[in-house]
Amino acid sequence: MRILIVEDEKDLARAVAKGLGKQGYAVDVCFDGEESLFMLDVNQYDLVILDLNLPKVDGMDVCRRIRLANDSTGILMLTARSGADDRVKGLEEGADDYLVKPFYFPELLARLRAILRRKGEQRYAILRSGDLVVDPNNLNGYFKDVAVGFTVKEFAIVEYLMRNAGRIVSQEELLEHVWSEDANSLTQAVKVHIKNIRKKLLDAGGENIITTVKGKGYML
Repeated sequence: MRILIVEDEKDLARAVAKGLGKQGYAVDVCFDGEESLFMLDVNQYDLVILDLNLPKVDGMDVCRRIRLANDSTGILMLTARSGADDRVKGLEEGADDYLVKPFYFPELLARLRAILRRKGEQRYAILRSGDLVVDPNNLNGYFKDVAVGFTVKEFAIVEYLMRNAGRIVSQEELLEHVWSEDANSLTQAVKVHIKNIRKKLLDAGGENIITTVKGKGYML
């Protein structure tokens, strides 16, 4: 899952990005509303953590423009505005949830996961595909009850493939949703990670779980 943090408090933005990165999310950060609109135009995000008091373009306006574009990206408003009217207005403009600063990081994480479960297709907390089970809440993976020690990035790849089981996922799509903006589109990272995932699954007793479709991508 790829997330954009739009927050002009740079230390806070970087701290949240670091915390989400440890949870396996690919995270991009920007510090004003104008830049966020550019990044939203050129990248695909599963969720935006959006401050309201932003330079150049206000967060409420950013939210409004996202929804006017019929973009269903999840929006979690993160702001110091605690008034009920602000919360109501934010939700009416299309935000999925609203969290007031200062906040408890585990609560932000829980709200973020709840939004991701609600958006688009039904997203289940525990993902299952045959004998493969992954738990996004603690980054644990199992094959027939045998623990598979995925790295954070490997887990993110497996989770994305499981959420899209039965269809071909291209290398470009994996880079778009699992890596942050600084990823090199020409990198061999996807192939290397897929190879390592397959080896770990094979060691756990799972074979041919991820199929390579030549010239198109991967399918679970």
